[in-house]
Amino acid sequence: MEKQVLILATTNDFLLKFERENVKLLQAMGYQVHYAANFHEPGYVCDRDRIRELGVTVHHVDIARSPYLLGDNRRALSQLLTLVRRWGISAIHCHTPVGGLLGRLAGRLSPVRPVVVYTAHGFHFYRGAPLFNRLAFYPVEWDLARYTDILVVINQEDWLAARKLPLPRDGKVFRLPGVGLDREVFSPLPPQQREKLRKDLGLSSEELFLLSVGELNLNKNHRVVLEALSILKRRPGGLSRIRYGICGEGFARPRLEREIRDRGLSQQVALFGYRQDVPRLLGCADATVFPSRREGLGMAGLESLAMGVPVLAADNRGTREYMVHGKNGLIYPWDDPAGFARGIALLRGMDPHRREELSRRCVESVAPFDKTKARAAMKAVYREMDRKVRERHGGETGGERAHGLP
Repeated sequence: MEKQVLILATTNDFLLKFERENVKLLQAMGYQVHYAANFHEPGYVCDRDRIRELGVTVHHVDIARSPYLLGDNRRALSQLLTLVRRWGISAIHCHTPVGGLLGRLAGRLSPVRPVVVYTAHGFHFYRGAPLFNRLAFYPVEWDLARYTDILVVINQEDWLAARKLPLPRDGKVFRLPGVGLDREVFSPLPPQQREKLRKDLGLSSEELFLLSVGELNLNKNHRVVLEALSILKRRPGGLSRIRYGICGEGFARPRLEREIRDRGLSQQVALFGYRQDVPRLLGCADATVFPSRREGLGMAGLESLAMGVPVLAADNRGTREYMVHGKNGLIYPWDDPAGFARGIALLRGMDPHRREELSRRCVESVAPFDKTKARAAMKAVYREMDRKVRERHGGETGGERAHGLP
């Protein structure tokens, strides 16, 4: 009987962004893969049909990003319990904070007793986090650890924290080098192609083109870049030869639009919205700006480096995994607009030889995060998951649907 595994996240776009390789691994191991998420979020994209093309069975659940939307999340938990029972789900791999919460509760409450894997893409009680985060999130994570058969983390700080959590006696912690960087997709563009794409964007070869990629929310901290540009605007030379593009959508867009307008930056800053041609845009950039307050790792930064594009980054536990100040970019505190202004000025004044050397070091720095390494690490996770499935369920797989029940 085919084994059934459920991947759970909050938003419908998560699987295609981060889980394609995992789907292939699970299918190769003989699992039918299910994906549950809120297919109404985000509202600007729906990946349902593209996910089905991968051979994945999709399920809408009313899961909300916020843990405080209790009505939606109670309903989602009930839907998950029904889904687990109906399909005889033998393993749940859950992601995102609320997905991790509901997935582990479903594993605890379901009589099917699925094996539960949780990937923490960044604990909210990180070093330097607000006191509220430590008081609110750490006790929850401590309690849920008892229902976590396998805990996966993606940075050193979270690895140290995870090893202190009270997992079951046979529970295990794994550390991954991210979700895997596809260096065939993200590689430096040939100079002629790069210049043509820049020309299509209205960029001259003399202009410094900065780019940020990510959802428009408060954590991504685009505001510090706007403050940095405002600082430069008041200095000699102003904002000459500087352009800044922001890729992404999210609830903070109206606020960003207003701030760009109020700061008089409309000529320098453009909101590109949700884009599916991010590699092309990255290849056009002279540097990316990655000012997040927190990141578990930060694939946007790694993708930029893989294309030979240096990163102007905020110092957080994610960027510390791969950023070295002066080697593959520049690093400043997330709340230091003057620092980001200095970084932009340094990039604008960099000579071509130094820029070329920096680009070479960027590409070299991402080798440890290649998808082959992530795939090997994830194979070990799924082997352990499969061992636990066989130990717990033996040959008993399949739920009501497997037995022909409606």
